[in-house]
Amino acid sequence: MLRREFLSSIITLMASPAIAQDLTSAKKSALQLGEPSGFDPELVRNLARLRASKAYQPRVAIPEVWQNISYDDYRSVWFNTQNALWEDEAETPLRLDVFAPGLYFPHPIDLNVVENGQAYPLKFDLDVFDKTDKFPDLPIDDTLGYSGLRLRAELEKPGIYQEFAVFQGASYFRAIGTDNIYGLSARGLAVDIAEPTGEEFPDFVAFWLEKPQPGTTNQVLHALLDSPSCSGAYRFVIQHGQPLKMDIEATIYPREEMNHVGIAPLTSMFQFDETNRDRFSDFRPAVHDSDGLLIRNGGGETLWRPLANPRDLQISAFLDNDPKGFGLMQRARRFGDFADLQAHYHRRPSVWVEPGEGWGRGAVTLVEIPTEREIYDNIVAYWRPSEPLAAGGEHQLTYSLTWGDDDNYGDGLRVLNTRIGKAFEDGIIIAIDFENGPNVPTDLDLIDKQIRASNGEVSKGILQRNPETGGPRLAFKFHPGDAGLIEFRAELRLGGKPLSETWLYRWTA
Repeated sequence: MLRREFLSSIITLMASPAIAQDLTSAKKSALQLGEPSGFDPELVRNLARLRASKAYQPRVAIPEVWQNISYDDYRSVWFNTQNALWEDEAETPLRLDVFAPGLYFPHPIDLNVVENGQAYPLKFDLDVFDKTDKFPDLPIDDTLGYSGLRLRAELEKPGIYQEFAVFQGASYFRAIGTDNIYGLSARGLAVDIAEPTGEEFPDFVAFWLEKPQPGTTNQVLHALLDSPSCSGAYRFVIQHGQPLKMDIEATIYPREEMNHVGIAPLTSMFQFDETNRDRFSDFRPAVHDSDGLLIRNGGGETLWRPLANPRDLQISAFLDNDPKGFGLMQRARRFGDFADLQAHYHRRPSVWVEPGEGWGRGAVTLVEIPTEREIYDNIVAYWRPSEPLAAGGEHQLTYSLTWGDDDNYGDGLRVLNTRIGKAFEDGIIIAIDFENGPNVPTDLDLIDKQIRASNGEVSKGILQRNPETGGPRLAFKFHPGDAGLIEFRAELRLGGKPLSETWLYRWTA
């Protein structure tokens, strides 16, 4: 999915109140609300249930001329934050912004604001946006509507409202902990990822945002999801800060049996780091939004799988029963890890998924897609239930998403980095750096090194202390021979018990 350059430039242009206010001399028109109707959370579930009982109806599209505008055209229209909802209400701790339709966003959403048990629809008004003189003169009709929403609050300084969450495009949404910048995305639901028949992208077609009470930091957002195979009702409770926490309740109503469902899907980008640096001529030492998949499985084992940018599509399934959590982490946190003055990859958040109840049998699934450019998302991680979702059923689940700097949700010494390259004479060397910790003995010979490989010749490895991290480095050599693929597993143990995370890696020729 091409979005990095597109979204980053739009957010940069639209996110800052100072920018928007500098580009306009006077407030034109604030967001307007329509006539109210009764609301309670059961309404969203009823709507989803009703939709699922009928044949899927494709969404109404905006005029074709709006869909065909150029990337530069879309960048030339942005929301004027002086027109934000509740901008004139100092006691309301939230500001709501909207996004224009067009280009990659051909379908409008229904957006409602809930107050005192009443839902007020947000009326579409192109005048809430500022435009340059290069924006084309396009027709206005009843099919137009906002394409997404953005939430802002006082995160660091009184009176300065900074964004912390965006919902726009299909069922995609993104959030950041305070002082992070946008990186990976989440989705409401994934359907048929990497299937030969093609992937289905469910849409959030309607939202209901509850007006927050003065002094609160929790924001409650309801969403209606729809797609050819199912409908769904979602409730988000968003607590901004560092980290940002989302508690999510979801109820899925399948129209048909769903064999390949992705629960709590995360989408990210990984182009290169020290594992595949030789493939890219770039002044930066690494380029990625996330560098590893972290899993805390139902047995309590902590698994760390560095991400890869393979030459061919690859899918990895980590079978489990009642997982304790999983997520895509960004462990590289120094500017020098990337040396990028524009992208600031070291400030991208990690996201941890934690089930609210037992999810049963299934697999944490990792999809890695080849990419030569950083503008493409090429990493997907999600929970895939082992049993299909039955048609006509009602499937409820809860989970939380934690967005922020933290990347330590398991047990044992964390893997800080993985390096792979040719040995001086023959073979290939893998070096794994673990963090230091109070349980690391002074004498590293007391640590048991466990290295396993699915095939090929592998050395016993050596353990040395990294003078920069203070922690142990495990290095070993392997000869792949004719093998085109090798699955590696390594861990450090002390006194018969795990000392480190379990490091996993899939090497491909």
